Amino acid sequence: MSSTERYQALKGMRDILPPDIYVWQSVEGAAREIFTSYGFQEVRPPVVEATGLFTRSIGENTDIVEKEMYTFQDKAGRSISLRPEGTASVVRCYVENHLHTLPSPQKFYYSGPMFRYERPQSGRFRQFYQIGVEAFGSPHPEMDAEVLSMLRHFLARLGLRSLHFQVNSIGCEDCRPVYKEALRSFFSGRVGDLCGDCGRRYDQNPLRILDCKVERCIEMRAGAPRVTDYLCGGCKTHFERLLSLLGGLGISFSVNPDMVRGLDYYTRTTFEVTSENLGAQNAVAAGGRYDRLVKEFGGPDTPAIGFAIGMERLVELLKQSAQIAAPVPEIFIAAIGERAGHEGLLLADRIRGKGLWVETGEAGSSLKSQMRRADRLSAKYVFILGDDEIDSGTVKWKRLADSAHGEAPMAAMPDLLLKGP
Repeated sequence: MSSTERYQALKGMRDILPPDIYVWQSVEGAAREIFTSYGFQEVRPPVVEATGLFTRSIGENTDIVEKEMYTFQDKAGRSISLRPEGTASVVRCYVENHLHTLPSPQKFYYSGPMFRYERPQSGRFRQFYQIGVEAFGSPHPEMDAEVLSMLRHFLARLGLRSLHFQVNSIGCEDCRPVYKEALRSFFSGRVGDLCGDCGRRYDQNPLRILDCKVERCIEMRAGAPRVTDYLCGGCKTHFERLLSLLGGLGISFSVNPDMVRGLDYYTRTTFEVTSENLGAQNAVAAGGRYDRLVKEFGGPDTPAIGFAIGMERLVELLKQSAQIAAPVPEIFIAAIGERAGHEGLLLADRIRGKGLWVETGEAGSSLKSQMRRADRLSAKYVFILGDDEIDSGTVKWKRLADSAHGEAPMAAMPDLLLKGP
C-alpha cells in the first residue's frame, strides 16, 4: 500500500460534521424531551443481530431481506447482519429481558445507525440514522392516538410546517387474507405487465404491489380494491375510533387506503408523515401497529405500536427552515503577553466552570490577530487582558454584535457575564 494513499468514506456513508452536527443534537435533544414527557424510556440495542431476527420479522421476500441487508458470517460461522431497522431489535430486547413482566404498557425509544445496501440518493444513505419509539401492551386505539400525538408534538417542537399525516388500517389475520385474494383477482390478468418484483409479490404478498414505486405499477393499480372495504368488525371499530380520537386531538390527517407499509409485521393501524419539501422520497416518519410480533419472537401475546423517523430527511428539512443555529463561543479571551496568557487561562477555567463556552487566543499573537479570530468564531464577547489589567485586577470587555465595551473587576467576571456586562 502506498504511503500516500488517501482513504475515503465508503459509498453511501458519510461524516457528520459541524455545523450540521448541531442540528442533529437539537433533534436528539427534542426527542428526549418530548418522548420522556409521554413516559417513553430510552433503550440501546446492539447494531449487530442474528440474521434470522430480521428475516423472520421483516419477511424473507421483502426487498430489505432479499437485496439490501449487510449480512455476513462471523468467525463462529453464524449468519449475522447489521440492523436494517430498529423494531425487530427492540422486540427481541423486550422478550429476552422479560420486560413483559413489568406493568403495561411499556414504552421505549431508541436512536442510532441502521444499514441497507440501497442506491444512495438525496436524503438516503447506506448507513443512515433513525429515531424510533415502540409501545407494548395496549391493543386500544387510544395508544395509537397517543403515539401519533407525540409524533405531532415532536415535529412541532422542531418548528416544522407543511407536514401531512396519512393513516390507514391494513386489517388483521382474520380479514387481510380476504383482501389479499381480492387483490390477486384484480391483478390476475395483468401480472405479466407488472415489474419483476411485483410479479413475485403477486404470489407472496400482493399488498406490496400497492407499495411499489415503479411508474407502470402505480398506473396499473388504479381502481384496485381498497383495504378499508374489507376490514372485519373489530378492525373497522378500532380504525373508526382512532379517526375520532385524532379529530378530537386536533391532528389534521387524511385516510390513505393505498398505504400498506413494506414490512410483514404490521397489523391494523399504519401511518406516514410526509413533507412537500423533500421530493419523491418524502416520508419523514412512518410506523404502525404490530400485534403479532412479540408472540412470534417467543414472548406472550402482546399488542404493540411504534414508528421510526429518518434523521437525514428530518435534518434536511430543518436546514431548509434555518431554525436551528450553530452555537458560538460566549467568550473569547485575548491575552497580551506571558503574564496575561497565564491569567487568561485561569480566567477561562473559572468561566468554563459555569458551563459557558470560552476560547482563548494563541500565545504570542497580536491583539489584532486575536480579535480577527474572535470575529471569525462569532464570539459574543471578547475579554482583553494585558499587564495593566492584571495590575489593576480588571478586564476590558467588548460585545462584538454592537461594539459596546467597558471594564469590570476580573474576580467578578464569571458571575457578571451570566447577568450580562
